[in-house]
Amino acid sequence: MRILLDTCTFLWIITDDSSLSAKARALFTASENEVFLSVVSSWEIAVKYKLGKLPLPESPAKYIPQKREQHEIDSLVLTEQAALYLSKLPDLHRDPFDRILICQAIVQGLCLLTPDELIIQYPVHSLW
Repeated sequence: MRILLDTCTFLWIITDDSSLSAKARALFTASENEVFLSVVSSWEIAVKYKLGKLPLPESPAKYIPQKREQHEIDSLVLTEQAALYLSKLPDLHRDPFDRILICQAIVQGLCLLTPDELIIQYPVHSLW
C-alpha cells in the first residue's frame, strides 16, 4: 500500500506521540507499505515553526529531512495535476494544507493516513 501521511500523523510518528493510534502505527511500520511525506507538509511545518506555533528541537530545514530519513519516509513532490485538482474539490475542509494533501492522495492514488474527520468526507481512501 502507498501511504501519504497527514502532517500531524508525521509529527506524532517522529515524536512517538500517544495520539498515534495502534492501527496507524501498524500501517506505518508494515514493511510492505511505501510511506510518503508531502513537501506540502514540510511547508506547513516550516510556516507554523516560523509563526511560533510549532516548537521543534532545531530548524525544520534540518529536523524534517533528518526525521523523514530516520523513519524511512519518502518525500512526495507537488505535481501540477494535484495542484489543479483543487478546482474539483468540494469545500468541506478549509485548511489549505489539508486540501492539497487530499488532492495529492486522489491524483496519485495514495491512502491518506489521518485522524482528521473532515478529510474522510472526501473521495480519498483515508486510514486511521
